[in-house]
Amino acid sequence: MSTNPFECDGQDSFSDSGNNNPFTSNEPDSETDAEVDDLDAMSEPLGLDINIESDVADDHILDNLEECIQDNLDDELVSTALKSGVDLRAYSKQIDAELNQVESESIQDYIAEAKVIAGLHKQIKGCDSILARMEDMLCGFQDKLSSISGEIRSLQDQSITMNVKLKNRQAVRGNLSQFVDEMSVTELMILHILDTPVTDRYFLEQLHELNHKINFVKEQSFKEAASSQDVKDVIEKLKIKALSKIRDYLLSNIMKFKKPMANYQMPQQSLLKVRFFYEFLLAHERVIAKEIRDVYMDTTSKMYYSYFRAYTSRLMKLQYEEVADKDDLMGEEDSSRRSVFYKPSLKNKGTIFTLGNRGDVITKDLEAPIIVPHAAQKTEVKYTLEQLFRSQHYALLDNSCREYLFLSDFFLVHGKGAQDLFNAVMGKTLTMLIKHMEVYTNDCFDSIALLLSIHIINRYRVLMHKRQVPALDKYWEGLLELLWPRFQYILELNIKSIRDTDAMKLGSIDVRPHYVTRRYAEFSGAVVGINESYPDERVHKALAELQLEVEGFILRMAAEFQYRKEQLVFLINNYDLMLSVLMERTADESKESETFKQLLSARSQEYVDEVIAPCFGGLITFVKEAELMVESGQMEKLRSQESRVEQIVRSFASNWKKSLELINGEVMKSFTNFKNGTSILQATLTHLIQYYHRFTKILSQTVCKSWPIRSELVNIHHVMVEVKKHKPNFV
Repeated sequence: MSTNPFECDGQDSFSDSGNNNPFTSNEPDSETDAEVDDLDAMSEPLGLDINIESDVADDHILDNLEECIQDNLDDELVSTALKSGVDLRAYSKQIDAELNQVESESIQDYIAEAKVIAGLHKQIKGCDSILARMEDMLCGFQDKLSSISGEIRSLQDQSITMNVKLKNRQAVRGNLSQFVDEMSVTELMILHILDTPVTDRYFLEQLHELNHKINFVKEQSFKEAASSQDVKDVIEKLKIKALSKIRDYLLSNIMKFKKPMANYQMPQQSLLKVRFFYEFLLAHERVIAKEIRDVYMDTTSKMYYSYFRAYTSRLMKLQYEEVADKDDLMGEEDSSRRSVFYKPSLKNKGTIFTLGNRGDVITKDLEAPIIVPHAAQKTEVKYTLEQLFRSQHYALLDNSCREYLFLSDFFLVHGKGAQDLFNAVMGKTLTMLIKHMEVYTNDCFDSIALLLSIHIINRYRVLMHKRQVPALDKYWEGLLELLWPRFQYILELNIKSIRDTDAMKLGSIDVRPHYVTRRYAEFSGAVVGINESYPDERVHKALAELQLEVEGFILRMAAEFQYRKEQLVFLINNYDLMLSVLMERTADESKESETFKQLLSARSQEYVDEVIAPCFGGLITFVKEAELMVESGQMEKLRSQESRVEQIVRSFASNWKKSLELINGEVMKSFTNFKNGTSILQATLTHLIQYYHRFTKILSQTVCKSWPIRSELVNIHHVMVEVKKHKPNFV
């Protein structure tokens, strides 16, 4: 069956043929009109707008019609009816009939349940009355709650007001209570201020409280508080009593510094425990505070001056009796070479140029305990100048640090104020020490002692800065201004003494190191070693000048020898000595050691050529000339040297072992340093092997291969075996 509602039995609903199509029926027009009306009625729910009478339809309308028909066909109810083949008119009438039947049945049901509905109606009316009463009751509750809310707000406002009043009263009560406590003077305070000793803890506590009350009353008096007048007299009397007791106590403690052999650190510790006393004096009676400060500075100034003057005097008595003087210079003639009537100024002149263990004074002994003179006198121990200098200035450093920190802490001063107080206490003592150092430096000719003293100052200055005490900076600068010029002056004297040394006046000399060289080596090693930690350009400059003079002196001394070989041995021994001492005393990369390394290497190479020439000079000369011929291509000239080569080969074959023995004996006998002599011997033998190897290489040229003398050449391996016999047996 077709799903189109306008088709019946497969025929077109708009066809004119005789069929069941309602639109082509032959019935009277009245029926046709009725059917059209029914169709219109059916079209309206389906959303159709059909104009039967119109023969021509607009394309746009047809398109809309198709869309509407398609939308209605998609409806589930219409789709089901069409699929089942139901006639829509009949189906519509059926539905109307069913609805009428249901309506009739519903009316009967309502009639049957009339009593129940009436009862239900009564119940609803009863409920309405109950709900009305409840509404009235709730409205009453609402009115009461509104009045209660107003009362609550009123109570809340009253509570807030009472809370503000309470806070205000508490604030007033707290301030008033604090005011009364700070203004009132208790009997306990009066008792402790009047009768308790100042060293008692309770006196100090009440003094703090009194100080607070004095300041508070003064503040309130500015505000014109009437109550301040009530306690002003009592507080003033307590203040006067406290000032009197504090003044007496502080003066009594300061007087303890005047006792002989007193340990002044104990009174200072006692004063530091009550440092608030001076703060109290400074706040309320500056005249007494100034009196205490002046008495302390005067007393301690005299104490330090007396102590250091006595200590310095006793300390200088422990100095070695034999000290360097103006004649103890590097270029001065050795005392063993002088007249028997000459009295040397120093038994062992070498000690003033040697560091030895004197360097401990700036290392492990820098902060060692100071020298105690009376104990040292009992044991008859003597000390060098730098040891006495260290002890004296370590005592000064220790006392100065302690005093500076005490002044800053007790007298409440810092920076320039603390420095001024320190200068007032220690100024007289420092002036005395500066004058003593002037005498000390003017009479000193020990340059190592002066340099050690300079480095002691550098280290002590750093130590004081670590303790945050700059009090002695100017004093250190003053000492350096005394020591540096003197040190440079003594170096200039030594340089001049070397420059003015006359080799002719030194008598006979040998190839061993000269005593001036040893003095310079020891002195240079000492100065460079000391100067490494705190290098100073002035030292490097002076040492460079001294080194030039020493090199010139050595060359002048070497010129006294007749033969060049002896000159070289003398130079090598002296350079080796200086280099050995410098390497031992200083770092390997020092400028001085590098200079002498180069000089030693150059002279050693020259000596090797000199010592090998007498035995193998012909061979060496031929090798040099022949290599030039080969390089320049002069083979015919080389061919003409056959007779010369025969002489060289036969001479070498008959004498080379004996020559090695001679060279070995001469080298080992010439040098004082066995290790250096062995090194030069090895260089000499290596030089020989190299020349002999070059000699055999020349004889391997084409023009030389036909020479019969080649068969008489000594095998180079035999030479090397013999050379190894002279190799040293130590590392």
